[in-house]
Amino acid sequence: MSDNLRNNQEAIARFAKAMGHPTRIAILQFLAKRDTCYFGDIHEELPIAKATVSQHLKELKEAGLIQGEVEAPKVKYCINRDNWRLAGLLFKDFFEQCAVSDEKSCCG
Repeated sequence: MSDNLRNNQEAIARFAKAMGHPTRIAILQFLAKRDTCYFGDIHEELPIAKATVSQHLKELKEAGLIQGEVEAPKVKYCINRDNWRLAGLLFKDFFEQCAVSDEKSCCG
């Protein structure tokens, strides 16, 4: 297996894991509609504890889907546009490679 293929597989898995929770999807949808926003804006939008929002933001940031910047005393977040585009391309390629026609289905 080539290093490039393995790297792509690892990136897809990292992005998929980060997006594997409905709250994280909600955060991504919220951030995608804005250039930037502050932690307090996200917390006000989502009816969950601040610590829980922080944990979800941490997961998304570690996966590279969002980025955060400290503007004391606040932290602002935004979509990491480069990784967002990369995730889109990787998922598109993955789903196209794994497409199964009706004739090849073993279950239908």
